[in-house]
Amino acid sequence: MLHSRLSDGERYDTWRRARQGLFDIVVGPRSALFTPLPNLGVIIVDEEHDASYKQTAPVPPPYYHARETAVAAAHITQATIIMGSATPDVVSYHRAQGGEYQLLELPRRVMGHRQRIDSQAQRLQINSHYQQQTSDPDDALTIPLPPIQVVDLRQELRAGNRSIFSRALETAITETLERGEQIILFLNRRGTASFVMCRDCGHVVKCPRCNMPLTYHRPRMMLVCHHCGRQEPSPQNCPQCGSKRIKFFGLGTEQVETLVQQRWPQVRITRWDRDTTAGKNSHDTLLAGFINQEADILVGTQMIAKGLDLPLVTLVGVISADVSLGLPDYYTGERAFQVLAQVAGRAGRGLLGGRVIIQTYQPEHYAIQAAAEHDFVTFYLEEIRFRTQYMLPPFRRMAKLVLIDPINDRGEREAQKLKRGLMLHIREKALAATEIIGPVPPFFNRIDGRYRWQIIIRAPDPTNLLADFPIPQAWIVDIDPVSTL
Repeated sequence: MLHSRLSDGERYDTWRRARQGLFDIVVGPRSALFTPLPNLGVIIVDEEHDASYKQTAPVPPPYYHARETAVAAAHITQATIIMGSATPDVVSYHRAQGGEYQLLELPRRVMGHRQRIDSQAQRLQINSHYQQQTSDPDDALTIPLPPIQVVDLRQELRAGNRSIFSRALETAITETLERGEQIILFLNRRGTASFVMCRDCGHVVKCPRCNMPLTYHRPRMMLVCHHCGRQEPSPQNCPQCGSKRIKFFGLGTEQVETLVQQRWPQVRITRWDRDTTAGKNSHDTLLAGFINQEADILVGTQMIAKGLDLPLVTLVGVISADVSLGLPDYYTGERAFQVLAQVAGRAGRGLLGGRVIIQTYQPEHYAIQAAAEHDFVTFYLEEIRFRTQYMLPPFRRMAKLVLIDPINDRGEREAQKLKRGLMLHIREKALAATEIIGPVPPFFNRIDGRYRWQIIIRAPDPTNLLADFPIPQAWIVDIDPVSTL
């Protein structure tokens, strides 16, 4: 195994032994692709849609995508590459539709060997939900994907329910706990409150270095910036008008944990987010405890959506599916569908089956509707229609150029200067299909006291423009970015 927690000596020893052919299989994240195996035969990219395969700042360049690097490595070494995902990347699926990749589909959820499943059912004295399909091998059993119920939170408000738990989700949690089964509650935002605001003047407490709202964390009773890590005490009075009418708004996993404990006092809860997994082996410890039924409910962020196989989880509740749908990034719909479909897939992976409840203020959104039907193809058709209209990937490629400067005016001047140079270069090379967007401050425009200016290049191949263009060293160049935020 190769990963970032290996010491330099351990990493070198693994690299040396791999080069000598002493390993048959190497497992690891992005950098494992560069292991010098002498006779590479197969590269497997699991969860190929995951954005973490792209190396991005503040990690030093090159900003490569491990999936695309794996494709290139397979071509060079004549190896076979297998990319797997229940929610494929839109660009990857488009290539498969076009014949560039071979598409293999697994339409049913195959869960286990018949003899093993039958013995489990007998030992636990329960009726198995597994079914044997006539076209399956004798030893293969499948189980249906869990049914998904979408709850319109607007209707909950009209009915007078101001709790974070809809009536359907509250009833389902109570029934699941009574049966002695386990539950996952998902919210892709950590902390107790998303921001702190004065109800008299409307002032929102922001990080002075990042200009982003500070998140309140109750266990430490501190306001924390999730971009630069700054911490400061929560104010008793408004810094702007002096009012004492300070209120916490929004919701995070810490608050979900608190509200669950208040509503079901006897329940045992495990919270899984970046705040609880900072220590070494903390992921393994939390997961092992939940698998061993040391907790009834697992509350977490997108960490819990990635491939966990928890057979006693029969209910997954999505507290809010709207967290990321309003972000100004063309990946928003794709990311929302992927995370909802992936977290829904954590339910019903055992003998008992399961169900999913998604709470949202936008039940009509195509990503939510497709996720509720486990229907990737319908989502893909809607998404590709949107991308065709605006000439977004896979119909155009993009490059993101980012300048970070502690002086905002200077950063803007340099960005405008670079844009003028790029426009002149486009005319000289007659790149008619190339567009320059910006420069503009991105969504996260100031981080750790430094301002950011961004230029987006949209072209059939942006490297044709940039290959012989002198870009100043201060600029970050990201080809095929996975986010424009």
